[in-house]
Amino acid sequence: MTITLPSHVAYALQQLNNNGHEAYVVGGCVRDTLMGCEPNDWDITTNALPEEIIEVFAVHRVIPTGIQHGTVTVLVENKPLEITTYRVDGEYSDNRHPDSVSFTRNLRDDLQRRDFTINAMAYHPTVGIIDHFSGLADLDNRQIVCVGDPEKRFTEDALRILRALRFSAQFGFSIEKMTAKAIHKLAPLLRRIAAERVQSELVKLLCGENVRDVMLTFSDVFSVILPEIAPTIGLEQSNPYHFLSVYEHIVETIAAVEAKPILRLTMLFHDSGKPACYTRDENGIDHFTGHAAVSAAIAEQALTRLHFDRATIDATKKLIIHHDDDLFPIDHALKRILNRMGPERALDLVEIQRADVYGQHPDKLDRIQMLDCIAARLRELIDQGVCFSIRDLAINGDDLMSIGYSADKQLGDTLQTLLELVMSDQLPNERASLLRYAKKLK
Repeated sequence: MTITLPSHVAYALQQLNNNGHEAYVVGGCVRDTLMGCEPNDWDITTNALPEEIIEVFAVHRVIPTGIQHGTVTVLVENKPLEITTYRVDGEYSDNRHPDSVSFTRNLRDDLQRRDFTINAMAYHPTVGIIDHFSGLADLDNRQIVCVGDPEKRFTEDALRILRALRFSAQFGFSIEKMTAKAIHKLAPLLRRIAAERVQSELVKLLCGENVRDVMLTFSDVFSVILPEIAPTIGLEQSNPYHFLSVYEHIVETIAAVEAKPILRLTMLFHDSGKPACYTRDENGIDHFTGHAAVSAAIAEQALTRLHFDRATIDATKKLIIHHDDDLFPIDHALKRILNRMGPERALDLVEIQRADVYGQHPDKLDRIQMLDCIAARLRELIDQGVCFSIRDLAINGDDLMSIGYSADKQLGDTLQTLLELVMSDQLPNERASLLRYAKKLK
């Protein structure tokens, strides 16, 4: 089996070999290439010690990024390559990082410390694939299997639990029985993992094609990393619009929406406020009045805790607050949506409503056709450059001051009045007409 290596990677292997050292590409780059995907990074493992790696690449820029753990970064053809000495990890007292590492001259020792069999393969052009732990078979069988004892692997580094779910969601792989059992047992260890690391894995997981099966099978794991949505699990909805529990509905909508982080985060939290808003009327019908605002507040709390950036938090909140708004294919109504949301978020709002319908009772699917019409008309209005914001008006505050307006509030109120008239087609967006009307308002 042959893997075509980029020139800078092949050069680095050759340089190490020419200086008497073993060297292999290893891990995710081998896995991705065997799956027919372009690797994001190429990592090299070698029996050369860190100081020997530095000596081999003396004419190159070398950055001692993790030299205490045997890793140096070498710039070859202006591309960074991480080169790491074969190593054996010590104890993991924090369930995340080894307390110490020791270097070894044995490749198998290095591969044995890795998380999953599909990530524990190495490759050299003259040697071929080194596969001590049946990674090739597990790739063929499309399954995630820990190297060695799953409980030991996850206790060493609890983030591996999320990585297993993320790989399952991204690749559509199943999770082997003993590996899955250990995930369920050790999920509480995820509370010790840094928020930034959870965030990174969560976003990739949510955007995976197999996210639906992963979230349904491992709801207990999501309860640990997202305690804000735990109350939705098992909460049934006796309601004409729903036949699924709140959590099941959330999962269906995540899988139904486009795999953009903002959209999938929105669906993750859009109904998270329902447990707090639950009531049942005298006819046995469940209601969740006001849940959109409560869900938006929950989303802000969770996303802030996971250290998401402010722009992502604000966009997600905005979409959640408006996710139940009534949308109609009427131009003046669509212009108000554009005014309220902006073009990108207005189109996103239609997409999340479409996903919401797919998670509801099947007899509600007739709304999809209307949402398609709304999306198409929104795009037309955007392309036509219609006026839907104050900055689109043919006049501005300076023009109003030129006819006698002065106070900032007076300027703002007048421009808003003119915008409302333009959006409702009661007034053309023309300078002369707008000024003439403004004089009447003064």
